[in-house]
Amino acid sequence: MPISQEQFSQIAKELPGMGTDPQAIRMRVEAMEKLLERSFTIPGTKIPFGLDSVVGLVPVVGDLVSAAMGAYMVWEARNLGMSKWQLIRMSANVGIDTALGAIPLVGDAFDLVFRSNSKNLRIIKKHLDRHHPGTRTIEG
Repeated sequence: MPISQEQFSQIAKELPGMGTDPQAIRMRVEAMEKLLERSFTIPGTKIPFGLDSVVGLVPVVGDLVSAAMGAYMVWEARNLGMSKWQLIRMSANVGIDTALGAIPLVGDAFDLVFRSNSKNLRIIKKHLDRHHPGTRTIEG
């Protein structure tokens, strides 16, 4: 049985992290950054990597998928009402990651070093801490 848009919106509001409030957005972008940059570690080391590096191994398509996932964080930042300058900086981070990540072999190593999604998360957190201090979490 199909559900209406109103019913879907109500269900989404009740799920943790699915709302449009700053706290829910913070939870989503933190989860996305962890998935893209720190989901796994290189065996025998403590060097983290995520889906951004793994998906980037697939030529062209992988880099486009990775760029789309990074652009999602920029879109969430836009929904928070962040300034154009912040959005431009975040878009530039994603663009640099995509452009240099597209270079075979060198780009894959670059993805491990230049963590555009982590940089973007820091920009978002700084904005949230300043404009929505109730969303702060204690990191341990």
